[in-house]
Amino acid sequence: MFLFTFVFEANEHIQQNNLNDIDEDLIKRIGNDDMEALDIFYCDTERILYAYILALSKNHDMTIDIMQDTYIKLISASHLYKPMGKPLAWLFTIAKNLYYTKIKTVSRETNLEAIGVSGESTLSQITDLEDKMVLEEVMRILTEEERQIVILYAVSGMKHKEIAVLLDLKLSTTLSKYHRAIKKLRKNLEKRGISYDGK
Repeated sequence: MFLFTFVFEANEHIQQNNLNDIDEDLIKRIGNDDMEALDIFYCDTERILYAYILALSKNHDMTIDIMQDTYIKLISASHLYKPMGKPLAWLFTIAKNLYYTKIKTVSRETNLEAIGVSGESTLSQITDLEDKMVLEEVMRILTEEERQIVILYAVSGMKHKEIAVLLDLKLSTTLSKYHRAIKKLRKNLEKRGISYDGK
């Protein structure tokens, strides 16, 4: 019901986390084999990283694999991190590069359509039927950039300004794409006979 509400409610007053609070020193500590720092960093970033990779891959199982690879890469490359105030952007860059590498590998080995949203197991972890329908529609009709913006906002609780910085877009562009994507989702869901009465 969470995603369903985001598409059909006009007001956007849902409380969001401040992702600027992620401590860059954690990465330095991870580079010094501090597993407590890794645990804290993981807890601070796992939900948003999941949402970001899911927006790219459109596949739960692939998302989990890439998340694991991202954290492994983070551990092995943390000594290379240069503090610039953007640890999340660095993490997203690692994840995006791993995603594109995986896509190249998978495309050589199998048909890309076989890993898409069409499989029932792809979204089987989502138990709320309405959220599942909305997420399937998000994956089916939105562009990659629209998916990233909507999922990062609705699922991860990022602010539009933070999304704009991470995706290297203007804030106005991010807001515009978000609102167009929500309208597109709402229209397509209503075409399928799915509407929200506000209750």
